Amino acid sequence: MTKPAKPLEGRVALVSGSGGGLGRSHALYLASRGAAVVINDLDQDAADRVAQEIRGQGGRALAIAASVTDEAAVAAMVARALAEFGRIDIVVNNAGILRDKSFAKMDLAEFRLVVDVHLMGATVVCKAVWDTMRAQNYGRIVMTTSSSGLYGNFGQANYGAAKMALVGLMQTLAIEGAKNDIRVNCLAPTAATGMTEGLLSDENLKRLDPALVSPGLLPLVSNDAPTRAILCAGAGHFAAAHMTLTQGLYLGDIADMGEQLTLNWSAMESRDESIVPAYGFVQSERELAAAAG
Repeated sequence: MTKPAKPLEGRVALVSGSGGGLGRSHALYLASRGAAVVINDLDQDAADRVAQEIRGQGGRALAIAASVTDEAAVAAMVARALAEFGRIDIVVNNAGILRDKSFAKMDLAEFRLVVDVHLMGATVVCKAVWDTMRAQNYGRIVMTTSSSGLYGNFGQANYGAAKMALVGLMQTLAIEGAKNDIRVNCLAPTAATGMTEGLLSDENLKRLDPALVSPGLLPLVSNDAPTRAILCAGAGHFAAAHMTLTQGLYLGDIADMGEQLTLNWSAMESRDESIVPAYGFVQSERELAAAAG
């Protein structure tokens, strides 16, 4: 059997929340493809174990304990990584927590905590590496979104809101980073980890092995990576999600605009000839064009 090539040879990747679960799988996979990996976790011992696994397989790794919500700790982590490896090419924002409850039973502290870890944690890490990637004229960033954010899920208002917000962060960072070859994408994984413990049968636990998700990172972080892609991955299956805009319906300035929209709702939301806008102002540009006739 031919050994896999090393397409990430010479690259340095930082994976948050990689002391176990999906993050560990990501770190091991990226290392297997040649990247040096910064293992970040709240637990130093867990991070050390993953780093040792990578070194035991002939790879390079640096284990650093830090909370992604702690700006000073993240800045120190990035400084250590740069001192050790000289550059940071890839960031996988994987760190996350769950505090599932119906919205009626969820208190605002539980909502804020989940948003802080997922959204602000990813933002803090991105901000800490942004100038380095701009100076390098190279960067690959992966946000971890979720089907719960893209499509909703009962009991996950906090998690879903944070995960959808990461899509918005991806969209703008990809636009702003384009001139410096910083490409930003999202991964929406389905995997059996500590966060899903007790929710799945033994058979589905095997099918949803995190190792069947992590290969999805390769096209997202390679030299030829897309940008602004949303890759859904689980059980060895991969699909793309898109934020689309329908052709819509121009009604103009009429007295019964609301009533006409109600009557013609199905025509307005028809997905025939829908588009994926290149940037947010496409919506307003098209609206103004329709109004101008």
